[in-house]
Amino acid sequence: MQYRIYLPLGDKKDPFMKTVEEFNENKICPLEIAVSTISGKWKIPIVWQINAGKKRPSEFLKGIGKVDRRVLNKQLNEMMADGLLIKEQFNELPPRVEYSLTPLGEKLVEVLWGLNDWGKLFLEAKT
Repeated sequence: MQYRIYLPLGDKKDPFMKTVEEFNENKICPLEIAVSTISGKWKIPIVWQINAGKKRPSEFLKGIGKVDRRVLNKQLNEMMADGLLIKEQFNELPPRVEYSLTPLGEKLVEVLWGLNDWGKLFLEAKT
């Protein structure tokens, strides 16, 4: 039986299908892909901010702290390309933009809560 796995590789706007055999042949690890996807310095804080109800870039800048607007925009664009966020632009003055999590991004929140719980256990073990 041959399974098909949907995995965006290369150009993130043009994902393609890979078979399990190709997966194994190229030694692609789903965990490495997942960690790579969220490895930007501000990506996890952005997800937490959106999950907490904040939607606008100005709210992210206030809630995250020392992030530069240019870096924030770059990481938001990467997360949209990865399918974690949706950007909604409103046709009004002044211009307004809001971000929300996709179903894939909401799944990431569940994973991050589990990782948060593991972090608590790790801290307890270290003290």
